[in-house]
Amino acid sequence: MADAVVLQLANKLAEECLAVQAETGEERLFMEVGEVLGASSQTLEEAFLTAIRTRMANDKARGFLARKLREHRGKAGA
Repeated sequence: MADAVVLQLANKLAEECLAVQAETGEERLFMEVGEVLGASSQTLEEAFLTAIRTRMANDKARGFLARKLREHRGKAGA
């Protein structure tokens, strides 16, 4: 398990990276950032990639639930 400082840095960097990805449209920017991190700190790279993946998975799951709810409400209103 990474120490608290590593997790804090990885989480902050993940949030910033996802914001830049959203603005620029570069969907795989996080992979490039991971490569830069890996050149100097494998520990930070792994923590960063985990933070990115969990956020991306969360966003996909929330989108899925939102679609399901819209579909359900659409059927109920029909």
